[in-house]
Amino acid sequence: MSEIQKIENLWSQIYGNKGQEELSGFIKDLELFKKQNSVAALDPEWYKDVTVYSLYVDLFNTDFQGLENKLDYLQNLGVSCLWLLPILDSPGRDAGFDISNYRAVRPELLGGKSQDEVFDGFLETARSKGIKVIFDIAINHTSDQHPWFLEAKKGKDNPYRDYYIWNKDTDKFEDARIIFYGIEESNWKKEGDEYFFHRFFDFQPDLNFRNPKVLVEMSQNFLYWLSKGVDGFRADAIPYLWKEEGTDCENLEMTHTIVKFFRAVIDFARPNTLLLAEACQKPKEVVKYFGDGDECHAGYHFPLMPQIYKALKSESNEPIIDTLSLAVTPEIPEASQWFTFLRCHDELSLELVYVTEDDRKYIHDNYCKQQQWDFRKGEGIASRLAELMDNDVRKISLIYSVMLTLPGTPVVYYGDEFGKQNDVDFYNEQIKLTGKDDTRFLVRGRIDWDEVEKEIQNPDTLSAQVYSL
Repeated sequence: MSEIQKIENLWSQIYGNKGQEELSGFIKDLELFKKQNSVAALDPEWYKDVTVYSLYVDLFNTDFQGLENKLDYLQNLGVSCLWLLPILDSPGRDAGFDISNYRAVRPELLGGKSQDEVFDGFLETARSKGIKVIFDIAINHTSDQHPWFLEAKKGKDNPYRDYYIWNKDTDKFEDARIIFYGIEESNWKKEGDEYFFHRFFDFQPDLNFRNPKVLVEMSQNFLYWLSKGVDGFRADAIPYLWKEEGTDCENLEMTHTIVKFFRAVIDFARPNTLLLAEACQKPKEVVKYFGDGDECHAGYHFPLMPQIYKALKSESNEPIIDTLSLAVTPEIPEASQWFTFLRCHDELSLELVYVTEDDRKYIHDNYCKQQQWDFRKGEGIASRLAELMDNDVRKISLIYSVMLTLPGTPVVYYGDEFGKQNDVDFYNEQIKLTGKDDTRFLVRGRIDWDEVEKEIQNPDTLSAQVYSL
């Protein structure tokens, strides 16, 4: 079966004979893309041999020029892949995961210059230093400021109305859990005389992948960035793409078919471009996003992360051994890979979809040292690694040693290499902007490089001691 035939077959699995005009037009676009773009294929399985560093461009060093100026610093750390947290245009109410334009970098990251000059130039410089670049793309939902939604809410007859999910009441998809428990009260928000569906914040309406035009639009967005030479995508919130009445609307079979479609498109356009699954689920569910090597190349091992903390506190390796056992974490295809991490831009997640009630209570009781750190009423802890480790260099060294001995590609969160602290000022600033008391903003925040460089030079500081590990 040719690559094009595979794409056509996956389309028919999703839509049957529906949307043939959209499919035909998209196939022509794919073939034209191949002719017009000479982006070289990447080495197979390159994502198994990198050290990933995750950052917000603006919070790390103002903009892309500032980030480019720090590439030597990152290279000296041993970083060989940058995971850029949301860079696409956004109102910024959910740290950029509320996208308003899938093909535009946020203007404030460009320093007043053109996107082609700045972003393309950055990619070229990173490439010259042997650093791969991947970035976040939220494919389940958009911002309520996206042009599609601004059109959709104008009325039921608007051609973009069906890009989203609407209902006359809130009595649909009642088995879908509220992900932001304690922050949102419902998965529905009223707009006009109907309600739209949202799995995350109420300013992030979910896309309707039952509409073939939505699948084509999102696939075209991937193609746009592939033409720039981006090395991969972190597919945000993929378990929620397909909604089905009478289910919890997570990990549905059709969601996997959609992911296979995206993978087939990406493989056709630029082979070995990374598709990384962000799926906060049990390992048995996450491994399904590898498929038979035909869905995502890699996925985060979310359930392993809290068990590392439990192991450290209980002084036992059993939590880790149990989590990595085949009974909990099944085998994955040979070309697939787990990404392992200690902290990230979100909370230390204790979601009951993959943590037991006893484990959640144990970890929360031992690590949530301030009420302000609590996220979603006990389902997470929002704190930087250093503070979770009591700013004890020995503990920080130990927990990194544990993670780095485990199978998988390691991910380091920006600032953790020098013991960055929780940023209360940034948190307060952001809750005023967003209107949501989202404690995850504690673990974000800007880096003051002048201050960091001073501290790193002083052996008595925590920054210097952590940085020297």
